[in-house]
Amino acid sequence: MIAVRKAEERGETRTGWLESRHTFSFGGYNDPAHIGFGALRVINEDTVAGGGGFPPHAHADMEIVTYVLSGALQHKDSLGNGSTVRPGEIQRMSAGTGIVHSEFNASPAEPCHFLQIWIVPSRRGIEPSYEQKTIAPELISNRLLRIAASEPLASEVRLLQDAEIWAARFDRHEEAIHPLAPGRRAWVQISKGEVTVCGEALKSGDGAAVTDVDQVRVRARGPAEILLFDLI
Repeated sequence: MIAVRKAEERGETRTGWLESRHTFSFGGYNDPAHIGFGALRVINEDTVAGGGGFPPHAHADMEIVTYVLSGALQHKDSLGNGSTVRPGEIQRMSAGTGIVHSEFNASPAEPCHFLQIWIVPSRRGIEPSYEQKTIAPELISNRLLRIAASEPLASEVRLLQDAEIWAARFDRHEEAIHPLAPGRRAWVQISKGEVTVCGEALKSGDGAAVTDVDQVRVRARGPAEILLFDLI
């Protein structure tokens, strides 16, 4: 079974420096039909203009993942971390008992385009933490690669939840199949290009909830990029 969330149906926030599209309810956008999907609570597709960014603000009890599609994002937080996140990397913060951070476009002129993802943790009140990992380009090419998990490999970031994030970057017509264990479900988010998911045609910005199947079949229709969330 597949339920499609069309890109143009998402919520929207616009300011002088930010264009943000909300797959699920977020901030001033409230849609009771789209609160989240299992532990997956937020997928915001953000485009930040050159020189713009989010000033210091606080979070608690949330797993926050950043996946940059183009440009570069500067990160600073109250744990003392300072970094720049670029395409081909994944960043994860466990907000836990509380963390303050800022995110600014690293360029004064070029836009930064990224996905901000929130996952509800399995426990509250943990010690905040941060990590950032590089995604090997050859391992993500035309196939799915796990980039985040509750029990991660050295190349993956850790999630405090029974959830996995997989990524694929296609440069041609190619198919990738992700098996789903009994009782699990998937959300597929199209970052770039056009694909079919379980036979359903999707384009950039679209998402799809996939349930009651034993595998998720993704076929690229040319250059494309996706994230797949494997959830209970």
